Parts: sequence; C-alpha cells; structure tokens
Amino acid sequence: MYSVTPRHLAGDDGVLAERIGDTLAGLGWRMWPTARHTLLYVSPDGLRGAEWILAAYPFELGGLPVAWQLSARPHAASALTEWNAYFTAGIPPEALADLLIALDAREAPHVSFDGPETVINALSAQGWIRDVDRPRTTATDPGLSSSVSMEMLPPLIEDADPRPDLVGWQAWAEPVLGAAYLWCASFSASVPNDLVAVFASSLASPVPVPRRTVPKSAEGRLTVVRRN
Repeated sequence: MYSVTPRHLAGDDGVLAERIGDTLAGLGWRMWPTARHTLLYVSPDGLRGAEWILAAYPFELGGLPVAWQLSARPHAASALTEWNAYFTAGIPPEALADLLIALDAREAPHVSFDGPETVINALSAQGWIRDVDRPRTTATDPGLSSSVSMEMLPPLIEDADPRPDLVGWQAWAEPVLGAAYLWCASFSASVPNDLVAVFASSLASPVPVPRRTVPKSAEGRLTVVRRN
C-alpha cells in the first residue's frame, strides 16, 4: 500500500464501485440491482440517487465509459431529475465520496445557492491556477495535467433545463498531453455550484491518498509519500 499525491492523478485503484458503494451504505442509502445490470442507490428521502452504470456502458466521456451517475429530484415522486452528474472510471474515489456526503447533507439538493466563482475559489485555495483568459470559469493544477472548466455540455448530458447550448462544469485529467484521459466528469447545467466546489476542493486536496496500484500514465507525475 502506498500513500501518493497529487490526488487527481492517483486513479481509482480498481475499487471505485466498492468504495462509493460503502460510502452510500454508510449514509443509509438503499440499493437495488436493476435489469440493466446496474446498481441503483437512493437516499432515504428519495430526493437523491446514485447509480453504478459501468456494466450498462451508456456512453463515454473523453473516450472513457461512464461509471457513476448522480442525480437529484425536487420531490420524491418526480419522474424527471433536476440535474445529473457523470463520472468515468479512474476518478479518485475520495473526491466522489466527498461530493456524495455533501449531497446527502443538503436539505434541498436541487437548489443552487452560489455562483460559479465558488468552484474556482475552492480550486484557487488549493493552489490551482486560474486561466488567464477565463479566470472565473477555468482552473488548472500546477502540473498542467488536470482542469476544471465551465464548458458547453457534451452530448447525452441530461438536465431539467430544456434550453439548447447550456454550459456546465467539466473536469478531466490528462497526465500526458495528447494521450488518453485518465478520467472525466461532467456536471449538467443545474448542478448546484457549491456541490461542484466540494468535488473540486477534494480533487485538488494535497492530502495523500492510499493506493495499491497507480495509473501507468501518471507514474512519473506521482509522488510516493510513504509505503505502508
């Protein structure tokens, strides 16, 4: 077991489903297997959902299959979700777990309270660099291998807002410029900015994370803090 940093390049250690499933179970969310071979988790109040959808292979982000989908509803009986967020395999489980804990604690998971500067401020506080041309909506890690940016939504990203040309927060890691992405995340337009900020702050945290294996593409950019 290694403790490594930076977190955004540490990968998921091949245990993304288990780590997040344990987090949701600890929060008291109920789980059902579906006919699509996915695992659906629902919060006790029915307002929040998380689904492990890798087996269904619904679509890709940055050439990577989506593994987790999070959603929120204004009412438990609502057929449509207010917003959705999507995460591919390879994403650090710590960042996704922190987001889920914040989502679970939120009284109204579908309402946005803060502006986009909340996300960039969270990243700046962890030492990430604001983009010169878009300082309020884009930040990059000091190693220039990961970015969080407000962009036009990719195809198949679902949101309650039906307007075309919507923008939402997108995040990705590219350890080697021009090579394959390590992971990608996409937040639909109505995801509350303060929730994205929790994800971003955890992603950029300098606190080392435990890993048994690390992504090959990031081996030269990771620092092993200690071996256990």
